[in-house]
Amino acid sequence: MSASIVPAHPAIRRARHIASASLAVFVTAAIALHLVRTDLDPVASQMSLYLIGDWGPLLQIAYVALGAGMVALGWALREAHAPQARSAAALLLFVLAGMSLSTTAYAWMDMPGVDRSLEGLIHGVSAQGAFLFATTGMVVQALGFLRDPAWRHAARWALPWALLCFASVWILAAWREAPRGLAQKSVIVLILGWMACVLRALAMRLR
Repeated sequence: MSASIVPAHPAIRRARHIASASLAVFVTAAIALHLVRTDLDPVASQMSLYLIGDWGPLLQIAYVALGAGMVALGWALREAHAPQARSAAALLLFVLAGMSLSTTAYAWMDMPGVDRSLEGLIHGVSAQGAFLFATTGMVVQALGFLRDPAWRHAARWALPWALLCFASVWILAAWREAPRGLAQKSVIVLILGWMACVLRALAMRLR
């Protein structure tokens, strides 16, 4: 089967549409919440604080949608590659990232000054898992681009970008003095930007 025929399957197009829609839902919800939650400082407040209180369910839905979008993107990319370049590992990592993100949405973080709770522990572990699984999956997927001649040109920007996202997660964890909200949201923007550009590259392949 030729590389030009592989991406033509309608299921890949549907998965790309799901991933694109989920990304749009998350970005729209995040922007809307930053406009209506004037009680929170956007520089100091982590995204998790927007899950609590007014409009929190909107972000919960957006988290779950983005998690589903990660899975859809991972599956679409796997199917859009030549058989020798398909990576089950990348897809698995995106699935784990999506599951972790969905768990994060419904396990609230511990508020400052409150005793640590099991729910807060689950939130913290799942949030870190979402970041690590997603960025590791991005790196593995970008390496997979190198194994497919039709995608090799995408690796020129996708791999260094994915590595930057992976490194940023560790910098975020280590640099405790950084403004937590701004630092975390910067990493999220980097990840979402990578997803958007990969979706665009996939759309061009599907043409």
